[in-house]
Amino acid sequence: MSTTQSERLRELLEPLVASQGLDLEEIAVDSVGRKRVLRVVVDSDTGADLDQIADVSRALSAKLDETDAMGEGEYTLEVGTPGAERLLTEHRHYLRATGRLVNFQLAEGGELVARILKVDDEGLDLEVPGVKGRKATTRRLGFPDVTRARVQVEFNRKDKKDMKEEEEA
Repeated sequence: MSTTQSERLRELLEPLVASQGLDLEEIAVDSVGRKRVLRVVVDSDTGADLDQIADVSRALSAKLDETDAMGEGEYTLEVGTPGAERLLTEHRHYLRATGRLVNFQLAEGGELVARILKVDDEGLDLEVPGVKGRKATTRRLGFPDVTRARVQVEFNRKDKKDMKEEEEA
């Protein structure tokens, strides 16, 4: 998708997404055979449920139908959320990933897997899991020290409710 088309679509769709209480995270137009697919990724601090996705999808579809932003050709609109292993590229993404395990690619080289404890304007407070029975440690990481960060899927992750119950016991 050309930059100008991407910018036009973002300008057109972002206010509609925001009116639904969501953030427009990504827009992509891909060719699949003879058809085009417009993929729109939305999210919010509390996530997006299926009803919100359906509402924003209807609003975007109506707006696109009344404009020529996608041109004359046929296309399919797909609206969804970022997914489990999302890249963290904006400050709000880090805030939303608080409590999650993240794989960080470091500017100095190498990588670090750690849980985000706290996010502020300068960087992150992390909990680095202990290895071979050692206790977890904390570490401070500034945003300039991170070249790439991706949330990791945890199948046996304890949620906040489970951790609170353990602390009370």
